[in-house]
Amino acid sequence: MRTYHCFWLLFWAGQPHQSFLTLVSKRTSGFPEKEKVLVLSGNSRRDLHRSKRSWMWNQFFLLEEYTGTDYQYVGKLHSDQDKGDGSLKYILSGDGAGDLFIINENTGDIQATKRLDREEKPVYILRAQAVNRRTGRPVEPESEFIIKIHDINDNEPMFTKDVYNASIPEMSDVGIIKTALLNMDRENREQYQVVIQAKDMGGQMGGLSGTTTVNITLTDVNDNPPRFPQSTYQFRAPESMPPDSPVGRIKANDADVDENAEIEYSITEGDGYDMFGITADKDTQEGIITVKKALDFENKNLYILKVEATNTHVDPRFLYLGPFKDSATVRIQVEDVDEPPVFSRPAYIMEVKEDVPINNVIGTVTAQDPDAAKNPVKYSVDRHTDMDRVFNINSGNGSIFTSKPLDRETLLWHNITVIAAEINNPKQSSRVPVFIKVLDVNDNAPEFAMFYETFVCENAKAEQLIQTLSAVDKDDSYSGHQFSFSLAPEAASSSNFTLQDNRDNTAGIFTRKTRYNRHEMSTYFLPVVISDNDYPIQSSTETVTIRVCACDHRGKMLSCNAEALIHPTGLSTGALIAILLCIIILLITVVLFAALRRQRKKEPLIISKEDIRDNIVSYNDEGGGEEDTQAFDIGTLRNPEAIDDNKLRRDIVPETLFMPRRTATARDNTDVRDFINQRLKENDTDPTAPPYDSLATYAYEGNGSVAESLSSLESVTTDGDQDYDYLSDWGPRFKKLADMYGAMDSDKDS
Repeated sequence: MRTYHCFWLLFWAGQPHQSFLTLVSKRTSGFPEKEKVLVLSGNSRRDLHRSKRSWMWNQFFLLEEYTGTDYQYVGKLHSDQDKGDGSLKYILSGDGAGDLFIINENTGDIQATKRLDREEKPVYILRAQAVNRRTGRPVEPESEFIIKIHDINDNEPMFTKDVYNASIPEMSDVGIIKTALLNMDRENREQYQVVIQAKDMGGQMGGLSGTTTVNITLTDVNDNPPRFPQSTYQFRAPESMPPDSPVGRIKANDADVDENAEIEYSITEGDGYDMFGITADKDTQEGIITVKKALDFENKNLYILKVEATNTHVDPRFLYLGPFKDSATVRIQVEDVDEPPVFSRPAYIMEVKEDVPINNVIGTVTAQDPDAAKNPVKYSVDRHTDMDRVFNINSGNGSIFTSKPLDRETLLWHNITVIAAEINNPKQSSRVPVFIKVLDVNDNAPEFAMFYETFVCENAKAEQLIQTLSAVDKDDSYSGHQFSFSLAPEAASSSNFTLQDNRDNTAGIFTRKTRYNRHEMSTYFLPVVISDNDYPIQSSTETVTIRVCACDHRGKMLSCNAEALIHPTGLSTGALIAILLCIIILLITVVLFAALRRQRKKEPLIISKEDIRDNIVSYNDEGGGEEDTQAFDIGTLRNPEAIDDNKLRRDIVPETLFMPRRTATARDNTDVRDFINQRLKENDTDPTAPPYDSLATYAYEGNGSVAESLSSLESVTTDGDQDYDYLSDWGPRFKKLADMYGAMDSDKDS
């Protein structure tokens, strides 16, 4: 059995035990230390008995900042397997082993090769082991021990910052850094610099110290009111200054800063309270005095104002220092300026009748110099506003008169501009708009509202209304127009038409006689006199054109002479309507024709897929007579054997072209029933037949018919004449047929 041993780390304060401790007589210079021995023993746990100590068994302690010339001695490793014959070798590993800490592999002495700094690394963990020098195998298990560095006072106190910046409101109470003076005033001194020292070891002898600088700034509070640097301000303002123009600036000083120095300005008293205003410039904290209304030197040339400056942010803690506002007096002197003439009104409105004579005065404008000199004024019309020179003005007194005739119907309002300028200084001028309204005079006769061209039917009756007339008047009527209609005197007695005034500004034209003849008289021209009810009365004669046309019994026009269809300036309304109707009919015809062409495509015999009823298919093609052999095979009707083997169905075009089916010909004596059964079988097996039950009709009468065939088609194959006398015996229904064939026979006989 192999025995495993372990390291023991022992610290001895007195004489070591003689049985397993090796005395170390060699000491290193420096701090005095007790000898430290790390004993490696496999049975030391059972044999070693020691009293309780206050230190850890597996720790070495070294002082930092060792200043000796030799290596600093740490301790010694020793194994109870070491017989002193040099067969064992001691190995050290871990933090700093081989570099910072070295071991004598023969004796087990451990030394530190460099100065140690606890602030850099306070603890080192190492592992010790004894191995057989010859085989390299460990004779003891590896043990771990700790080397702790003892601290010495080798660092002075250090502040986290080289310079500290702090601020404290002025007039503040005590803080951590205390104010040494009462009521410290920022306005007197704003910045302070304090040097602070820190000592270790409670400030005792031998301790270290460090310093830092604290920059202290006193922050501002609103403890100063605004103050005007002077009690009175004087400004000058020309009377021509427009409203909202600045007159001047004033400023109240405030020792505070930022928002504590913000100031509001106001006008509290003065005779110019409503003439001037003041606002604060937020950037410069100045008060800007502005003009609110137009100034007039001749009316008032001096204004005295009282202006007040007030802090906007007041701190209630310092109200005891007094009111935080100040006031000053502002004197504003108005300066006289050479002003342009001023019209008595901002605008003029004049009225004039359209029949006023030329050079007649319609109104007057007045303007005067507002200055004390009262310079004379001359007037003129701005020709850019009166290009046609309809009006003119007296340059001396401002009276406006007409220079051309006026017409209300052409232009109702004339808007001109009059210029007034000083004679001594023409640059001083002003303008005023003049609005001239032209009043209406009854100088226009009424006329038809439209061109009237009507017609009368040839079959018209007497007293028949053929046209209603209306009129318009360019003149204006305050009470409304009242027109009267009448026939011209030359047509009143001899006209074929009469005129009835409806007394509602309309009139009706009626026929005077019954029937008109367009061949005798195709056109009538009816003169109508229209008069108004204004003063002076105006009247005009208008002509109504009446065409004589042919009409149906409802009075609808059918045709007129050529002239009636053409308007003097173009086509008449009726002609245009007729042309449009023709075009529409033509378009409809083309559309229907195209639709019929599309119907030529094959259509299914049954539209609905669900319709499975029996259907009767009828063919309405009558053919082209005996000569038409394309519609159907005539020989089939005569003889079943005459059917063409290559014929296909002609009622529809088959989807797929099948090979023609050869149908067996029926013999001459075939019974009708056998013939029908044969055809039915053929239809059932025919792939080109409809896929549903249908009724097929066969024009076969069978053999040996008593009546034989009545068709004239048989005449093609027979050489002799046929007797049709038996038709007379069939009764009255066949009488017409008997007469026809009997007549044919008589023709042949003759």
